[in-house]
Amino acid sequence: MIEAFAFYLFATVIIASAVMTIASRNPVHSVLWLILAFFNGAGLMLILGAEFVAMLLVIVYVGAVAVLFLFVVMMLDVDFAELRAGFARYLPFGLVLAGLLLAEMLFALFARNAGGIGARAAPVDPNLPNIEALGTVLYTRYLYIFEGAGLVLLVAMIGAIVLTQRTRGGLRPQNVSDQVRRRPQDATRNVDQPIGKGVEL
Repeated sequence: MIEAFAFYLFATVIIASAVMTIASRNPVHSVLWLILAFFNGAGLMLILGAEFVAMLLVIVYVGAVAVLFLFVVMMLDVDFAELRAGFARYLPFGLVLAGLLLAEMLFALFARNAGGIGARAAPVDPNLPNIEALGTVLYTRYLYIFEGAGLVLLVAMIGAIVLTQRTRGGLRPQNVSDQVRRRPQDATRNVDQPIGKGVEL
């Protein structure tokens, strides 16, 4: 009874916070609603007995990703009015992508209900702890898929770095070659300063 109540409570809050994440006009509020959704998702994982996934949601997504989103939104001078200006122009393309995603989700749901997928799943010893079983499966049977996901994240990180290196006016770029060629005697000056006199610049 308590588990069912907790499940419906967490699920309701997740759906409400997800809707508010999309519907909020203030981007800072959207990130805060997203953090609330992650916390409630961690609660659902605890109910299912997946403690490792729950801690990942809290530590990685809330502690790193969502907080990073929050800092980026608050520190960057982003013109959100300009971003929303092209919403109507890209709406048909967005609807097509949403339709494709919905079709894939329905196909996956029907394929799972049709059976046959569970037989091909990796066998797991029920006596193993949750984290040990996950690590064993992840680094043996699904090692190449795990490495591929790491490469995808690496490409995404490189793309984010390239996007932030765009040319902007009013900045003094770092010249590494000038810094390497600079000698210590050009940077500092040793002075035998007399007592009672100020420093001459």
